[in-house]
Amino acid sequence: MKNLTEKIMIKKFLKLIIPPLVLNFLIFLKKKLKQDNYTKQPKNQSLNVYYEKKMAKLLETWGERNVWIEIQHLLLNKKGKILDIACGTGKVIEILSQLNIKEVYGCDISEFLIEKAIKRGISKDKLKICDATKLTYGDDFFDYCYSIGSLEHFTEDGITKVLISSKRVTKYFGYHQIPVSKSNKNEGWITPYQGYFNNSEEWWKNKCKKVFDKVLILDSSWEDTRSIGKWLILGK
Repeated sequence: MKNLTEKIMIKKFLKLIIPPLVLNFLIFLKKKLKQDNYTKQPKNQSLNVYYEKKMAKLLETWGERNVWIEIQHLLLNKKGKILDIACGTGKVIEILSQLNIKEVYGCDISEFLIEKAIKRGISKDKLKICDATKLTYGDDFFDYCYSIGSLEHFTEDGITKVLISSKRVTKYFGYHQIPVSKSNKNEGWITPYQGYFNNSEEWWKNKCKKVFDKVLILDSSWEDTRSIGKWLILGK
């Protein structure tokens, strides 16, 4: 009880001696520091999450009512080889194969997730464990590529490297589904279960224009409480 009384007295004293403008700023700053879901972006991407059973389970259902339907429309009637960047458990590759899109390859940095894709029945010859920032395929090996809910999880430097790497291995267009902040402001790197960038559409457009000549951004039907989905359509 004594400690509580002392704290109240200290607060009253501070209010008397600190100008209101400074006091309001300190209160604002204190609230910001308490918001542990907004952090500085990491220097290196955290990869531990991609070896967890929880993540593998999430990847089995995450986009079934929205983005998995949209990628089918985007790739319908596309001919040639297609690369699924950060393919996870291979769920989307399986879905596309049912549309008779057979030449879909997948890569992921996690051997744990690639093993899940192999168990699903996807040919080992079409799967590869590799880092999306430095894809180990030949120039223009693929006609098209795509990623779904992946690009935003890289560091800022990593995003640029993925764009450059995907451009090198792709002849025509890449399709990348990403979140954009509902505020359309650059909210930065946030860390719920899996850290990601939640920034404005303009932020993403500027990133893409530094690498690609053709940049088109389309709406996605995906959304959550903080973000809305967009498709980056990128061509040389």
